[in-house]
Amino acid sequence: MFLKEARTGDLVDVVDMSSLVNPFYSQVTVQYQSGEDLADPVKINKQQLSFPSGEDLPECWTNGFYRQYPQK
Repeated sequence: MFLKEARTGDLVDVVDMSSLVNPFYSQVTVQYQSGEDLADPVKINKQQLSFPSGEDLPECWTNGFYRQYPQK
């Protein structure tokens, strides 16, 4: 799945989907897609990611307690 790093706008390919959708993991392993060669996988915070359209990730992917304590 391709996402966008919000700060730079670079596309990243999510290597580990289970860490992306698990709300209790704050980091996810990705590979940057800029340049001709594939970059080495790196871990980045989920808060730095968004969908390519600019939409934020769903709260159920980032906050394990979203039903009890919604973010404001």
